[in-house]
Amino acid sequence: MVKEHLQFTLFEKGIFERVVLKPPMKAPGIMHNEACFLYAVEGESKVFSAVSDIMLRTEEAVVMKCGNYLNDWLETTEQSFCQAIAIHFYPDVLKKLYDKELPEFFKSVKDIQPTCIEKVKSSRLLKNYINSLQFYFENPDLVNDELLKLKLKEIILLLVNTDKSGSMKGLLASLFTPTEYSFKELVEANIYNNLSLDELALLHGVSLSSFKREFNKVYKESPGRYFKRRKLERAAKLIISTNERIGEIAFNCGFSEVAHFSNSFQDQFGCSPTAYRVSQNNN
Repeated sequence: MVKEHLQFTLFEKGIFERVVLKPPMKAPGIMHNEACFLYAVEGESKVFSAVSDIMLRTEEAVVMKCGNYLNDWLETTEQSFCQAIAIHFYPDVLKKLYDKELPEFFKSVKDIQPTCIEKVKSSRLLKNYINSLQFYFENPDLVNDELLKLKLKEIILLLVNTDKSGSMKGLLASLFTPTEYSFKELVEANIYNNLSLDELALLHGVSLSSFKREFNKVYKESPGRYFKRRKLERAAKLIISTNERIGEIAFNCGFSEVAHFSNSFQDQFGCSPTAYRVSQNNN
């Protein structure tokens, strides 16, 4: 549930956003010709792209290039609400911002393979920048287009100048170039994530029916049956090779409920997870 949503627009597009929400909540992000900087002021989230995911904790940030994402805000004992600040990048806005000639760091960077999502290291400079945005969200009457242009340039320079590895430069140079991946890469990357078929279809950028058709064509098996089998096979290996609790194994293999996991395990292996551990250890 969204409790608060504030937005500043520039060149008729929403650029700066502040959102307060009550977790748990999953927020899809469809960004075909757009990129985004996301900062968690408070709360924890797991950000999924098609073939990777990143944990986002309080006072951490990520930059996401164009693509489809799912932001899973998690319920914790520390916070009742989550707060995030998002800054959106559009190619036409950046051209206007830099008077049609983009800086060098938006151009090709050699020897760097950019990912679709990159975590931004926490720093005093970044915290100060976020605090300055918070001030303007609390005092919107002070905001005008010239100020927004300065703040947009400021975050871009901050990201570039604090990038020691060069990975952020690589990401900025490919902000609006979609990451290519195969259908199998998407499936294999998300087998043990607790994502629905609808959510996987969203990450792939297709309808649910199209996703199911492609899955059956590639795997010769229904997605529900394939995912359950792979999850249970991994769980069986962890049960006999680790001392993890059954509930932890169920969660790590993508099951949201221990009871559902136990019933599925019983159907697959003919005994409960606990009995399976005992029998295998005695052999």
